[in-house]
This record gives sequence, C-alpha cells and structure tokens, in this order.
Amino acid sequence: MIALNETEVAKLYTGDTRSDIGSEAEKMQYANAVINLIPTFIQLGFNDTLQAEMLVMERIYPVDYRAYEVEKRALWLDVFFDEIKQLHDAGFVHRHIKRPSDILGEAFDNILLTATGIRLIDVGISAIKGKVGEMLFSKYLETEFKELQEFKTYFLNR
Repeated sequence: MIALNETEVAKLYTGDTRSDIGSEAEKMQYANAVINLIPTFIQLGFNDTLQAEMLVMERIYPVDYRAYEVEKRALWLDVFFDEIKQLHDAGFVHRHIKRPSDILGEAFDNILLTATGIRLIDVGISAIKGKVGEMLFSKYLETEFKELQEFKTYFLNR
C-alpha cells in the first residue's frame, strides 16, 4: 500500500494481476454500493516507477481505539455489526475479519477505527453470493459470525 496524496492510497499489484486486481475492484464497488464500510474504490491505474498496477482507493486514517472508554467502543461496535449485517443481507461477505494464524500481522488488522467509525479493509478474498452460490456463501457467513464474536471480545477488552 502506498499513499498517493491526502485522500488516496493504492494497493500495488505486480506480475500477472489481470484477475486479482479486477476481482478486488469489483468487490469494492459492490460493497460501496451497499454501505460506506469498505474504503471507496476510485480507479485502477499503473505506477511507471514501480512497474505495478494500482487499485486506487479512499485513504482512511485509523485511530487507536484503546484511547476510548469501553462504553464508546461498544457503541461503535453496535453500528459496525449493523453495517456488516447490511453487507451480508446484500450478498457480500468479507471473509477476512480475522487474519489466519500463519500470516504475519495482528489478528484483526483488517478492521480499523477511524474518526467516522469502524471500517473494513482488504476485500481481496471477499465473496459475493451471486458468484459463489447459497451453500458456500452460508459457510462463509458462519465463519465470519464466529470471527466477529472474537473481534467483539478483542475490541472491548484491550
């Protein structure tokens, strides 16, 4: 990820990215049409210096939620769960609420608190019900519900 300016960042893709970059852009646009929970997709581009395709999106500025009292975090969490439900009802599942243990990073680093509330990033492996079918979508939802409950404990108790 690179900052392009005060309002935009880009996720870089190198090598043969024809399916990856287009798929992620499509998923971002799908989620953006439902609710403002995922960073807004802006455009696809190319960085000549880095020789990389770019998925340009809204730049969000995270804040440290630990600086806020638990009651305020609980309110943000309620709104976040309502927004996730809207995405689910619209046939979109993030699938990456919790980072797999074999990948470096914090467990819930795809969920960020901003001045406007909780936001989700990285929709690369997200799924749209119309593309994966009811059975697989339901399985993804089941996993996501479990991860959301783990996130609730993490977010409120740190």
